Amino acid sequence: MDDAISIKAAILTASDSRTIADDASGTRLRSLLETHGAKVVEHRVVPDDLGTIALELQSLSDRTDVNLVITTGGTGLGPRDNTPEATLNVIEREVPGIPEAIRRKTAVKTPMAILSRSVAGTRNRTLIINFPGSPKAVEECFDVVAPVLAHAIRMVTGNTEH
Repeated sequence: MDDAISIKAAILTASDSRTIADDASGTRLRSLLETHGAKVVEHRVVPDDLGTIALELQSLSDRTDVNLVITTGGTGLGPRDNTPEATLNVIEREVPGIPEAIRRKTAVKTPMAILSRSVAGTRNRTLIINFPGSPKAVEECFDVVAPVLAHAIRMVTGNTEH
């Protein structure tokens, strides 16, 4: 990632059954972010509850030490998959190209990718992106967004010079 921008990330895992200790997708995401030069300042696991997820997203995007929130989990078709709705309740502007690119590229590897309801958007000076809940999916999604993360964070934090 670009050395000129400091990516300060938070990971939010939505799961009724996981804890930090056994959060394989969140742990994999942390490793990927750190390998690409981001500083992970927070890693939380919350239940798949719409209101709880929304409150956490709001809280994280209100912080001055966070400019990227990546969620993992809760993006499928299950009755407790609430992450996209929670994200839509919190963001100020959608960034539809990110989940579109993720679905397009990952569908080549697994047809189930088209069932993802992931969204992305901005709130305050923070970019929020939803990833699915498996470590493999996290890797595949991260590979899609990694090339644009530094530029996206630069833009969302107000550094819009070309």
